[in-house]
Amino acid sequence: MPISLSRLRFALLLCVCLTAACGSVMRKATRQFSDNLTTAILNEDDTGLVRDGVPSYLLLIDGLIEGDPQNPDILLAGAKLYGAYAGGFVDDNERAQRLAGRAYSYARRALCLREKPLCDALDGSFDAFASALKQADAKDIATIYGFASAWAGKIQVNSGDWNAIADLPKLQALLQRANEIDEHYDNGGAALYLGVINSIRPASLGGKPEEGKAYFDKALELSGGRNQMVRVLYAQFYARLVFDQTLHDKLLNEVLAADPVAPKLTLINTLAKRKAKALLESGKDYF
Repeated sequence: MPISLSRLRFALLLCVCLTAACGSVMRKATRQFSDNLTTAILNEDDTGLVRDGVPSYLLLIDGLIEGDPQNPDILLAGAKLYGAYAGGFVDDNERAQRLAGRAYSYARRALCLREKPLCDALDGSFDAFASALKQADAKDIATIYGFASAWAGKIQVNSGDWNAIADLPKLQALLQRANEIDEHYDNGGAALYLGVINSIRPASLGGKPEEGKAYFDKALELSGGRNQMVRVLYAQFYARLVFDQTLHDKLLNEVLAADPVAPKLTLINTLAKRKAKALLESGKDYF
């Protein structure tokens, strides 16, 4: 029996609707999986397990991105995992640069999908970038903070590259905007980054260590004192910069005495304890 034109149209419309719905469900499921994976890793207290196991998940995230390259949520999840692995587990600087570069690439793609004016201004003048940045609001916090984190990681592992260092003013502006929009986001993560950036150079060379100290104190407050990496970086960048051994040792001993277990901070805190021990030991020769 021949199919009527009206029935054929209805069947085609139904197929289109089902395909769209299926795509939406799959995208939601993929985003949920990446979020759950990231949370599980951040809650892990066995750094060896993470060091050995995460590379497989990096490949998995690559595969998810390959299958859905226009999904900013998956791109940001990939950027976060690559950035965390490069910063926490890779000692070879050349390899760290490659991994941090992948994190930056994913985060930039997410930014360009969601914040095209800001993306277009990235390689332009600072004034054009600052103007585009003013348009960002609360709905943009995950994207701009995720990109800023990946950008900071890339600059860190390329500290000998003056082109990378030249990007610091834009990165700082981006972090300040994220801090203005939602200072509580990622347990005060923007304040932590700003503490580091302002404590890189002494005041005599244009640094602003006292502003850095204020940001570190704010980051401690916003994380409820649970993020022990704040204390580690506070000691490493500010206390050493101003040669305050009393503050340096106090912060690091607080890290060693703290319980590392905290939601989404356990892995970071476990790494912080390891770094705190090393800084205390090297501090004997530093001060």
